Amino acid sequence: MSEYFAGDPRTNRERMLAGDLYIADGPENEALAQRAVQLADAYHRAAIADPAAARPLLEKLLGGLGEEAFVKPPLFVDYGENITIGARTFVNYNLTALDVAAITIGADCQIGPNVQLLTPTHPLAPQPRRDKLEAASPIVIEDNVWLGGGVIVCPGMTIGKDSVVGAGSVVTRDIPAGVVAVGNPARVLRSIADDEAQV
Repeated sequence: MSEYFAGDPRTNRERMLAGDLYIADGPENEALAQRAVQLADAYHRAAIADPAAARPLLEKLLGGLGEEAFVKPPLFVDYGENITIGARTFVNYNLTALDVAAITIGADCQIGPNVQLLTPTHPLAPQPRRDKLEAASPIVIEDNVWLGGGVIVCPGMTIGKDSVVGAGSVVTRDIPAGVVAVGNPARVLRSIADDEAQV
């Protein structure tokens, strides 16, 4: 593996944050991942025993948490620090947010239960020890988006503002603003403006 990174003096974490191939199990990433697991667990326990103590733990875990944003535990993350959640956004149970790259969730979003936001990828071309290599692409969920239960958002996707993604959908390409998208892979079904015109 040392030959793969020949001439690249960066740490695996620096490669990861740049969106380049890296090895995930380096000591710096492992320490940060352990911190995230501990904070997510503490947040879950505090939400049960002492809700007033829960939000400061979530703020410490995440890179940014908007005013009146709420996340129902449990929450599963890689690092937490690469996730921002906008104001008044509601996240239901069991969000899995693999934040190897940035995950940005806008304001006034509704995230259903068991949603997965997945930024890591693995190379497809044969590489030495390719099972150890990863890269990542950011996910952006713009303002006022609704994701139904069980939605999976793949690496590098953007979901445009005012859109709805139906339950169980798998987002493998960008979703434009103001539409309803459903399916695996998710496809635009109709414009929300069309629905409003019928009311």
